[in-house]
Amino acid sequence: MKRFIILSVFLCCTYFAFAQQKDSLTLRVMSYNVENLFDYEHDSLKNDQEFLPNAVRKWNRKKYKRKLNAIASVITAVGGWEAPALVGLCEVENERTLTDLTRYSKLRRQGYRYVMTNSPDERGIDVALLYQPGSFRLLETQYIPVILPSKDDRPTRDILHVVGQLQNLDTLDVFVCHFPSRSGGEKESEPKRLAAASILKHAVDSLVALRREAKIIMMGDFNDYPENRSIREALAAEDAYPTQPTYRADKLYHLLAGNARGRQDYGSYRYRGEWGFLDHMIVTGNLLQASSSLYTVPGQADVYRAKFLLEPDTRYGGDYPHRNYSGVKYSKKGYSDHLPIFADFRLLY
Repeated sequence: MKRFIILSVFLCCTYFAFAQQKDSLTLRVMSYNVENLFDYEHDSLKNDQEFLPNAVRKWNRKKYKRKLNAIASVITAVGGWEAPALVGLCEVENERTLTDLTRYSKLRRQGYRYVMTNSPDERGIDVALLYQPGSFRLLETQYIPVILPSKDDRPTRDILHVVGQLQNLDTLDVFVCHFPSRSGGEKESEPKRLAAASILKHAVDSLVALRREAKIIMMGDFNDYPENRSIREALAAEDAYPTQPTYRADKLYHLLAGNARGRQDYGSYRYRGEWGFLDHMIVTGNLLQASSSLYTVPGQADVYRAKFLLEPDTRYGGDYPHRNYSGVKYSKKGYSDHLPIFADFRLLY
């Protein structure tokens, strides 16, 4: 009888010990500027003449389908064994491109759904978020207009804000951004990106004030590097290092900038022979705390630098992203002038 009681107590203690252990899964988040995902039909409300069958690029149905399958291949490859739960996309023209991508390309078996902006950008390019409904239940979508400093500035892309519920019932806020370009010069165009960053920071600060432990991911093409003012000052995003002891929940941290320090061959975009980050993934500090129900570490964020996405740089040496067009010269093996970035998050439930 005594042995039976001791055994029963042991089994109960073992059961409760295992019951207190939390199960976990990996949530992969990806961001990718797909470079000019246009369909091949004219939209009278957009300046899309460059990507039509009778234009100088001779963009047509065949090239469009090849582009869709190329993007689908990249997303699938980044996912590895399992499709990324969230995919932020920049430079998509309209809902048709996303419908064709998610339903009629090689990506159709992954079951993605999407939300996207409908911005006043003159070229008609927008941002979007693909999501796996089994991992991210859509709760709310908000489109944040970017008001530029001068009335003469051409309108730009809205910021996409998506709110979803994760499998552990946590709420996750995701912002997908494509800040104004550097057209006209870096310094001359900087005020536009500062304005976009300030609007994004205001939206993030409002969420943190509303929900002190708000879990927030910002990603996309910011058209600025980590050391530029839009990132360092307007967003006040700091580098995240694996050795950093503490992260503040009310501050923002760049997941990739710390990895890039001192490296000449690391980045998502290459300009005149130099690699750098125009593409960013920035998170609130609570997503870097191992005690959080959703967290990551800087070492779990990276650039997806597969050989099939690169081609030799005959001018500067090394390699650079293999794009569809070099000038007006078309390459059917091209993908984009950016490389995708990603981060793995550990979800506890």
